Amino acid sequence: MQPVHFPLDISAIVIDLDGTLLHTAPELSEAANRMLRDMDYAPVPTELLASYIGNGISWLVKRALTGDMHATPDAALYNHALPIFEKHYTALLLQSKPFDGVIEGLDAMKAAGFRLGCITNKLARYTEPLLKGVGLAKYFEIVLSGDTLAEKKPHPLPLQHAAKFFGVPVEKLLLIGDSLNDTVAARAAGCPVFCVPYGYNHGEPVDSLFLDAVIANLPAALPLIKRV
Repeated sequence: MQPVHFPLDISAIVIDLDGTLLHTAPELSEAANRMLRDMDYAPVPTELLASYIGNGISWLVKRALTGDMHATPDAALYNHALPIFEKHYTALLLQSKPFDGVIEGLDAMKAAGFRLGCITNKLARYTEPLLKGVGLAKYFEIVLSGDTLAEKKPHPLPLQHAAKFFGVPVEKLLLIGDSLNDTVAARAAGCPVFCVPYGYNHGEPVDSLFLDAVIANLPAALPLIKRV
């Protein structure tokens, strides 16, 4: 690995949603426990459910049903549970709030001339109303959800697609995220990646990941980059 020299030359920035921009774990966890209650299952601690977040709602539901990060429930059970979860999550969706520094950081990035996008594994039917409802949609020229393209993170395709959309080399596209999914996608695409430490990396610290910097919040990215 080559040493990283700051500030990095960056033309555009793409940012993860759950655990990076928005604190969605309370609503996702509550929806999962309401689902379990409706199915006469025991509730799961919020902290454990938060560790299941990151690969999309399908995996969250599977993990909530099995209590296992890697197990897959019976298909009929999953197919019964998913719409129950979706009903509850839709009702709770707009209760999510931006993390501290998010609005300040996005304003500063826009003021510095960076073009911005959002890349998430959340389904578009949740992503778009959520970004609009919390007032963040206006910052992003492009939003790529988990079902927008043929692949989602940790596949590099969303990052490659965003770089093409912005018309910039992928190595000049910065990803800011919170998890292993983000760092694997960035390394596969060949772009730099920063992670925030407050998100949902399956309960593991982000400083052990293959990344370029850990930043306390979004504003902390600005001293480490310059626009090209």
